Amino acid sequence: MAVTGGGQLPLFGYGLGSTSSTPRQRISEASATLRSAVAADAAGLDLVSLSDHPYRGERLDAYATLGVILGRTERVGVFANVTNLPTRPAPILARTIASLSALSGGRVVLGIGAGGSWDHAAAFGAGHRSPAAAVRAMDEAIRVTRALCGGGGPLTFPGEFYQLVDIDPAPVAAPSIWTGSVGRKSLEVTGRLADGWIVPLAADWRSERYRESRPLIDQAAVAAGRDPSEIIDVYNVPGAITDRPLDATRDDAGRWIGGSVAQWVTELTEAVTDYGAGVIMFHPADDPKLHPGLWPCDNALARWSEEIVPGVREAVAKIQNGIL
Repeated sequence: MAVTGGGQLPLFGYGLGSTSSTPRQRISEASATLRSAVAADAAGLDLVSLSDHPYRGERLDAYATLGVILGRTERVGVFANVTNLPTRPAPILARTIASLSALSGGRVVLGIGAGGSWDHAAAFGAGHRSPAAAVRAMDEAIRVTRALCGGGGPLTFPGEFYQLVDIDPAPVAAPSIWTGSVGRKSLEVTGRLADGWIVPLAADWRSERYRESRPLIDQAAVAAGRDPSEIIDVYNVPGAITDRPLDATRDDAGRWIGGSVAQWVTELTEAVTDYGAGVIMFHPADDPKLHPGLWPCDNALARWSEEIVPGVREAVAKIQNGIL
């Protein structure tokens, strides 16, 4: 299955964990990460993702882990949510993503951002960029990645951040590129160049951030001669799946906190049919310390993949077919 912006929407995925605090826990957590990815694949989910923080020693390296996941699975797509561009130069990133795509039959998306945690990145040897420079570098990285895929003659790219001379592109189609953009300039890059927007800071379709930011993407897309509908919305949705319905599924700030299977199905069906959500990545919030009183159910991945996702797909299909 090739993961593309033109595929059948919506897509549903699962956010994998990649943190451990001791060597023994690292082995256990790494095994759990792989088991979850295999289970997501077997359950028919479309995507799994990992965060990318290479300067943190307790984290699994995102791209090494995604490569192993692709080797252990058959259908599920993968992406870094999002790639830490300052520590992964675009030409090497392009080669990595092209290789993963070739080895997996196209089951990879490039999630990319301008960069965050700059103090950590600088301490890791990646240097430091101003916010404006970081956005320009992301723009170049997207164009370099696309140019280094799809075959063709040698590429020369005299960029501000990347200078390539007579480099042969990989004979593999470029992946879909989803950006985790926040500020106006990076949102404009998304509108000009990206296939999807990973809505930042786990904001969702009802958030003020979405309402204020999405028009900037659309305006930039139109100015670049693109159809804004080509750029899908990708949501990271943390929340607890509870055994009983909650009186309120959102907190005082309006953020989704979770609920029963039926409450999840109702909310996500509206997200797709009323707000056009293209990709929904579930991140289980099952820590009682962070969500006191919610009492999440056991095995959130199974409830997500076997009950909520099929429920949303069925409800969306009925609405689209005029049954409901």
